[in-house]
Amino acid sequence: MTHSTHTIPLANRPPLILGRRALVMGILNVTPDSFSDGGTHNAVDAALAHARLMLAEGADIIDIGGESTRPGAEPVGVQQELDRVMPVIDAMRAAGIDVPISIDTMKPLVAHQALEAGADIINDVNGLQGAPEMAEIAAIMDAPVIAMHWDRAWTAEADPMPAMQAYFQATLDIATRAGIDPARLILDPGFGFTKTLNQNYSILRQLPELTREFPDNALLVGTSRKSMIGKVLDNQPGQRLAGTIATSVQGYERGGHIFRVHDVAPNRDALRVAEATLYGVEPPRRANLPGGEN
Repeated sequence: MTHSTHTIPLANRPPLILGRRALVMGILNVTPDSFSDGGTHNAVDAALAHARLMLAEGADIIDIGGESTRPGAEPVGVQQELDRVMPVIDAMRAAGIDVPISIDTMKPLVAHQALEAGADIINDVNGLQGAPEMAEIAAIMDAPVIAMHWDRAWTAEADPMPAMQAYFQATLDIATRAGIDPARLILDPGFGFTKTLNQNYSILRQLPELTREFPDNALLVGTSRKSMIGKVLDNQPGQRLAGTIATSVQGYERGGHIFRVHDVAPNRDALRVAEATLYGVEPPRRANLPGGEN
């Protein structure tokens, strides 16, 4: 299939251009308890260093989160989450890092202060269906929203695609009522959130149905190191790179635009090869490789 094209304005930076070229979103968890990298980057210097590394590896967006959503994680208060994310955003902007930043939060106050400090995008795991103020803040701050599917009433018997489509239609209705252009919403199927193993793979397989149902919306795929991979391969989060790449490429082939990953460089490389396969090879951007192999 060919990719739908979208231009999503950002208030203080050039717009996101989404289409055949996949964008890679690097995950920057500043938490002690995230399922894969908890405690690794929760000091400001470590977080800034990791952001620089992901940018050097080709990240197009940095996604900063201060609260783990893994099963069993303890809820985090507003002030504690602000204390985690705000110094990192401030440090990145003070260091001259001008890449788009998304703030991964379900709290409107955190989203608002992060946007004031230089973040550009709200990444809401509640798909605007949590706190009513989230949509209002997105409208006031002129910020695009990554709206994730997380239906707590979801059951193992749910037919994934019709139920997800109904959920996202409700999200788009909320956005419209708040004064947000629905086309500024990026839809995230929420792999792993209240879904069975078979439902996760059914959704991945049926992503083209989602893009056909919502042609005006870009699609984010976030499978990196998740249990849907670990349960198939019987391995731990740090061993799931190959499985993650497989799901990223399949998500791209099925219409995905943005890929939220822990391991930027290998996913970027795999997505570039997938792009060349679907659309042909662009002219080389660097000198020919040695040995005559171009």
